[in-house]
Amino acid sequence: MMIPTSYLTALLLTVVSMLCWGSWANTAKMTGKWRFELFYFDYSFGVFLAAVVAAFTFGSYGPGGGDTPATNFGFLENMDIAARGRMFLAFASGGIFNLANMLLVAAITVAGLSVAFPVGIGLALIIGVLLNFWLKPKANGNPYLLFAGVALVLAAIIVTAMAHSAHQKSKMAPPDESARRDPRHQRKSPFKGIVLSLAAGLLMGLFYPILEYAKMGDFGVGPYSAAFLFSLGVLLSTFFFNLFFMNLPVEGPPVGFRDYFAGTARQHLLGVLGGVIWSIGAITNFLAASAPQRVQVGGAVSYAIGQGAALVSTLWGLLLWKEFAGSTSKVNAFIVLLLILFASGLALVSMAPLFPQ
Repeated sequence: MMIPTSYLTALLLTVVSMLCWGSWANTAKMTGKWRFELFYFDYSFGVFLAAVVAAFTFGSYGPGGGDTPATNFGFLENMDIAARGRMFLAFASGGIFNLANMLLVAAITVAGLSVAFPVGIGLALIIGVLLNFWLKPKANGNPYLLFAGVALVLAAIIVTAMAHSAHQKSKMAPPDESARRDPRHQRKSPFKGIVLSLAAGLLMGLFYPILEYAKMGDFGVGPYSAAFLFSLGVLLSTFFFNLFFMNLPVEGPPVGFRDYFAGTARQHLLGVLGGVIWSIGAITNFLAASAPQRVQVGGAVSYAIGQGAALVSTLWGLLLWKEFAGSTSKVNAFIVLLLILFASGLALVSMAPLFPQ
């Protein structure tokens, strides 16, 4: 299998991961009024499709060169010798991620990219970094820099919630007292999107440490096997979790399977494309974290840089989709502050391996 053999390559793969993870959700926005529950069927197929292609191409040819047997065998050989318990953990991590991601897409529907990603992915980053540091403390660098970065990301989450709440209040504020009684001016609660984002982040932070554990040891799964099993968990769990979201939607009336077939070819292709983009981000992230120890960026750091997707997605929401258009000066100040806090937090986490204790 092909894996990175230099620090620069591993670092570049994490950057690709960040860009993919931060950009795939644009495809959901591009579908227009297509419901996220229906979009998600195509998305999960795209995730699985890209993992299968990678497993039987890059994962089946090349010299390997890793520190464990899992990274020195091809995809099929690794699937044959990997411990069944480790394979199940990789599969289960895909199901955990999938529920988290559905909640995240629901939060995007309610509150937009520039709220859902900083809150949800920010919380996931905090949980993921701390758990990965606990699993491999020496591989992830200076704990003071890691924890300082985590604190800044937490502050960014709080500021994001404040910005969203203030924006909702200013956007829905009626012009005068008499207008307050008009049903058209009834204010939507800003907390639904925040709660959905936090729930997504809580689950999102758990999947990566479980996947990292599945890759550990002589009988762990390799990066391509991990991606395949993970994506299979995503695909199969979609049919289970989506029944709940379709019948008890976070917004709008319930939808049925008949509605899925009423979608246009463009809407279906955008869903598949979104899944492929996300899967490329996952595969490159798994590869960076599976590089030989001498060139590895570390699981916590690889995950943290990958979760810089929140910053990328926030910028998409602000600049492309104008989600905070018409904001007050107070809200604009919050937005600038959250971007500074998030970027600073990611920088500290990324620098941690350069200054080991």
